[in-house]
Amino acid sequence: MALQLSYLLSLLLLVLLLPYSTTAQTSNNQSLGSSLIAQEKGSYWASPSGDFAFGFQLIGNGSYLLAIWFNKIPEKTIVWSAKRDTLVPTGSKVELTKDGKLVLSDPTGTEIWNSESGNLGVVYAAMLDTGNFVLASQDGGHLWQSFDLPTDTLLPSQTMSLGRKLVAHYSERNNSNGRFQFALKTDGNLQLQTLAYPLDYWSNTAYWESGTNGSGFQVVFNESGSIYLTAKNGSILTTVSSNSVSKDGSIFHDFYQRAVMEYDGVLIHYVYPKSSTNTSNVWSILSFKPPNICEITEDIGSGACGFNSYCEPGEDGRPNCKCPTGYTLIDPNDVMKGCRQNFLPQSCDEASSETDQFDLSEMVSVNWPFSDYGRYDGVTEDWCRKACLGDCFCAMAVFGGGRCWKKKSPLSNGKKDPTEAATKVLIKIRKDNSTFNPSGADLKKKNHSIVRLILSVLLGSSMFLNVLFLLAAFLLAFRFKYWKLKARNPYPVTPVMNLRSYTYEELIEATNGFKEELGRGACAKVYKGVLEYEDRKLVAVKRLNTMEREGDMEFNAEVSAIGRTNHRNLVQLLGFCNEGEHRLLVYEFMSNGSLASFLFGGSRPYWHQRIQIALETARGLFYLHEECSTQIIHCDIKPQNILLDDSFSARISDFGLAKLLKADQTRTTTGIRGTKGYVAPEWFRNMPVTIKVDVYSFGILLLELICCRKSFEAEAKDEDQMILANWAFDCYNNKKLDLLVENDEEAIDDMKRLEKYVMVAIWCIQEDPSQRPTMKKVVQMMEGSTEVSVPPG
Repeated sequence: MALQLSYLLSLLLLVLLLPYSTTAQTSNNQSLGSSLIAQEKGSYWASPSGDFAFGFQLIGNGSYLLAIWFNKIPEKTIVWSAKRDTLVPTGSKVELTKDGKLVLSDPTGTEIWNSESGNLGVVYAAMLDTGNFVLASQDGGHLWQSFDLPTDTLLPSQTMSLGRKLVAHYSERNNSNGRFQFALKTDGNLQLQTLAYPLDYWSNTAYWESGTNGSGFQVVFNESGSIYLTAKNGSILTTVSSNSVSKDGSIFHDFYQRAVMEYDGVLIHYVYPKSSTNTSNVWSILSFKPPNICEITEDIGSGACGFNSYCEPGEDGRPNCKCPTGYTLIDPNDVMKGCRQNFLPQSCDEASSETDQFDLSEMVSVNWPFSDYGRYDGVTEDWCRKACLGDCFCAMAVFGGGRCWKKKSPLSNGKKDPTEAATKVLIKIRKDNSTFNPSGADLKKKNHSIVRLILSVLLGSSMFLNVLFLLAAFLLAFRFKYWKLKARNPYPVTPVMNLRSYTYEELIEATNGFKEELGRGACAKVYKGVLEYEDRKLVAVKRLNTMEREGDMEFNAEVSAIGRTNHRNLVQLLGFCNEGEHRLLVYEFMSNGSLASFLFGGSRPYWHQRIQIALETARGLFYLHEECSTQIIHCDIKPQNILLDDSFSARISDFGLAKLLKADQTRTTTGIRGTKGYVAPEWFRNMPVTIKVDVYSFGILLLELICCRKSFEAEAKDEDQMILANWAFDCYNNKKLDLLVENDEEAIDDMKRLEKYVMVAIWCIQEDPSQRPTMKKVVQMMEGSTEVSVPPG
């Protein structure tokens, strides 16, 4: 009780003294109008002791992060950053404006981030010795402070209130948002959680929690070096980390401290000696949570490590992610992405027998608990082995105590487990590097047998006649409705399921009279709208130039085609308006704008973001070409037609130039469509146009994503660099790919993937359409499931 009272009094004293601590640093206060410029060896705003600094920290070459860091240690360890997902270029500026806002802008003056503290009475800014950067009023009160908006780090004297969280870095060298968080939920429960990777939402299951629903109020990191959760009355509910270095409080005076939500899911309390002049010193671990990160077990997501890998805890509490026999890392630079089979999987073709081509490799003391699809009791190990080898879905089997579990890929929640020593894991691997491809005759035979089976079942049932009757009635009703629509409208829209039909008046109201324009094209303008009667849902309303016959044809193509599409990397069509001369389409709103703005907007996006956008765009095109009910050629793939949603995932938009193919068509001839710089050569040669025109455009787009520049730059510093495709080809041939990503250390560190993606792009932009791969093969090459051969010279 006395200990809790002591903590409460310390916290109360800290709160009372905070306003005065700012005014005591008058000589370090920054007045309204003060600013800093992002440049090498640029200035910064230091705390009175010089322990902390606020300013631009160089990340790689030519890119900066607005941050706070420990200024007296060689590593300049970052403890806070603004807009952490966005690096800014040289010449960017942060300014304390006259109205009291802290504003970050790029060299063109475009605002990137602001503190949202305008007109609150801010008169100066100060970097405090606690590591807190504040915007203060005349009497020293904190009107805005970095301590209220933590990134991945807590510092002594910092608190974390309900609803606040620490989000880990993406990787060791990437400061953007990652896959783990330490969060104080609004219900008072303190939790460690995972992002359900590779999905895009936080798991509902915590891998560590305080169990304080309804009572937790605030996380406190006190100056004595203890981190704990308190109730509203100040009593301690649970301790996250206690000071075990010194009992007299000297840790605060002798050591720097920080608590970090690390990129691999471990919350670590670090210390660093203040007085040391030894440049080889590193941050030492005082404590960590959870005790064993590998114990993460979730029904959604991959677990502590990526899919098809297993976790082995290290002495420092960090996970060591490893691949089982027969598997290799998908990305050696990011072990969290998991592993893939390094052999061709077993075929499920009934006409083939591959059992003799596979064997089972043994492992012990390891398990993947959530991948079972079959369990058998009272069997022998030999039976278990044969059952897995004879089952094409079985990636591995686990045998122990007379029981056999079959497991399928992808394997999740893998972990090293000494308690499983008596259990054998039998991993299916290929005996050699041979591959298996079923012949066309075999596939045709299989398809015929399936058709015969279905027909025999249907014809053997009286229900079949009822189904035929209902189908005929539906078709008659459909034809009648179609005739009515055609009589009313010379360009009828094909009826499509799950689409809302809006009136023109509704869309005038939603867009406030078409007030805010988002963009425009040759035959349409796009406006921002709000659907008042649908929970104020934000939408993008595309208004077509309806007087043109071409525009009407475009409208019909979009409604009938997009209405039947359903893919996470396509912009979703919500509804339409077909009223008199008015033709409008209503799409979901993409909050992060176009890829063109993201890629060419001044600050360079992270390498991992660019390659993810490239892969997502490829998947969307693959769907349009081969997986949707009516094959669609987009015909205008370019950065302006790739939009980014809330999580910066790529969504393909603008099917206005799409050319639809019937099921029995493979190519079509039409007028030139598309945008200069992305148009395939066959458009200009009166040649048949196939899906390969999209492959060509994607190849150009992929090079732009790799290099962070446009396909044509008239003002390039070297004439050889003006046309990106030619320059990329020269760099590849001369083995100078680093020139394409100059000053991008993250990309240079990932040189193997960089080379692979450049090779894929070169294949895509081959002049002969027949030499270009399909988008399906492009996706496979980018994912690593298919090797990329050397492109033609």
